[in-house]
Amino acid sequence: MTVTAQVARFALVGVVNTGTYYGCYLALLAVLPYLAAHVMAFALSMTGSFLLNSYFTYRTRPTWRKFLLFPLTNAANFVITTGGVWLLVDRAGFNSRYAPLVAAVAAIPITFVVSRAIMLRPDVRPKAVERVR
Repeated sequence: MTVTAQVARFALVGVVNTGTYYGCYLALLAVLPYLAAHVMAFALSMTGSFLLNSYFTYRTRPTWRKFLLFPLTNAANFVITTGGVWLLVDRAGFNSRYAPLVAAVAAIPITFVVSRAIMLRPDVRPKAVERVR
């Protein structure tokens, strides 16, 4: 699959993941402060993102190793979006309902590059010890 196709699929998964995140965020915002709602919604949407990116974007088998590394793909995203949400709401007076959508746009390119590196990285398994005859 070409990188262009991967970018298109990544974007589609991103739209689905953003919808999932945003739905969770709005539901949690009814009972939690906006930053807590953001953190919880982000964590909930990450598993779905991992599976969609494994099967659909990169067409690779999900493994526990990749699953455990996958949060690294979102670390930069998390820092950028969390900082962006805080700046937009607390400093710029932006509505907390829409701030996460605006902040997410800045994180897309970084997330794709890190995601692609982790998801397409071959699983390295230790070689079995050869038996001595």
